[in-house]
Amino acid sequence: MILEITTTHTPATDLGYLLHKHPDKVQSVELAAGKAHVFYPEATAARCTACLMLDINPVDLVRVRKGNYALQDQYVNDRPYTSNSFLSSAISKAFGSALNGRCNPRPDLPQTPMPFTLRLSSLRVDADLEAVERLFVPLGYELEVETIPLDTAFPTWGLSKYINLTLHKTCTLQELLTHAYVLIPVLDNSRHSYVSQHDIEILMQKGQGWLEQHPERDWITRRFLRNLRTYANEAILRLAGEEALPVSEYRSLLQESLHQQRLLRAFERLKESRAQRVLDLGCGSGKLLQLLLREGQFLKITGMDVSFSELQLAKENLHLDEASPALRERLSLFQGSVTYLDERLKGYDAVAMVEVIEHLDEERLPAMERVVFGYAAPDTVVLSTPNTEYNVRYEKLDAEAFRHEDHRFEWTREEFSNWCDHICRSFGYEVTIEPVGQEEPAIGAPSQLAVFKKMKQA
Repeated sequence: MILEITTTHTPATDLGYLLHKHPDKVQSVELAAGKAHVFYPEATAARCTACLMLDINPVDLVRVRKGNYALQDQYVNDRPYTSNSFLSSAISKAFGSALNGRCNPRPDLPQTPMPFTLRLSSLRVDADLEAVERLFVPLGYELEVETIPLDTAFPTWGLSKYINLTLHKTCTLQELLTHAYVLIPVLDNSRHSYVSQHDIEILMQKGQGWLEQHPERDWITRRFLRNLRTYANEAILRLAGEEALPVSEYRSLLQESLHQQRLLRAFERLKESRAQRVLDLGCGSGKLLQLLLREGQFLKITGMDVSFSELQLAKENLHLDEASPALRERLSLFQGSVTYLDERLKGYDAVAMVEVIEHLDEERLPAMERVVFGYAAPDTVVLSTPNTEYNVRYEKLDAEAFRHEDHRFEWTREEFSNWCDHICRSFGYEVTIEPVGQEEPAIGAPSQLAVFKKMKQA
């Protein structure tokens, strides 16, 4: 990915002062998974262009570094590594002084409006193309969008999700970079790093003075925070002027997130099963494991995930490094896959699979069925998956689009029910299906949860 900033301000070489990067030098900064290089293809008094080029190392993408657990956060992932958030991070690393409006050699320069052209190459857009206009036009930009075909050798395949975007505006460089820093990752609903409370504070700081009045304020906020409802709702409240409320009290105003509802429902059904040994398949960062640990009924708790980085995050969240010997005996984590026979999957009373199966290719489902229901064969399986009928209620979600980019399929209520019946016939279970989340008459609830019980043989 390449970002180009061009100005015809007189003298145009003032851009070098603003960026704190000399036009005669190529300079590089380290990123979480590679480097960003800054260079000037042209630097005259009449016209100056600075380029920021990302050089992503695909090997570093899958390495776990201290404090960085989610560079590749999907365990089945074929997305290119031109993640927009890498570019946003590079802007902060390479142009930090300009982003914060500082220029020590010329303190007056950051407040000087200049004519700028900002070009962004290979920018990923996973929303409709009109979203680009909705983001930048209200901020006073003129823009040009060049769509990129999926494969020039096969034009019938259509367009890719990548564009080349050119923006024109007369403003301060800080304003230009601030808008780019916030809105570039918004166009790609994915982040290469873990989202936390700190990201709310970053959004409040960078969005000050323009995001509060932006017509797409709520959508920008949700996308910047990866649609994590707890964080997004808190940020929206603060942007709406609820700043008299202490931050610690925002949580009480927020509705319980759908993900939390799924976890709590799964926890309740596991508790009702009277299981003592529970295996969480696709445990992710360990949120369900944390709930299980609070209940003395569960004597042996195990989490499995195919993603090593997710297991590292779970280990951190569960404080396993500082855990007592008794807790270590009760709780364990291991890396594995639901599609391969593994002795470690046996010996559990109950198995949980919360929003896991939709991440598998449908042709791999029979392998998962044989492993979980045939080989591990616990007495209880608690399993949830999205209800695709409910997707019409999600703002900005395109028709026929999945709820998450790593989903390989999403089922209607009828399709899920038919699959559950197939499991029962094939492996000797009986099932109860229930909605999770706010249910609507015509389309059901956002998620559907099945509780499989092993039938007792006569």
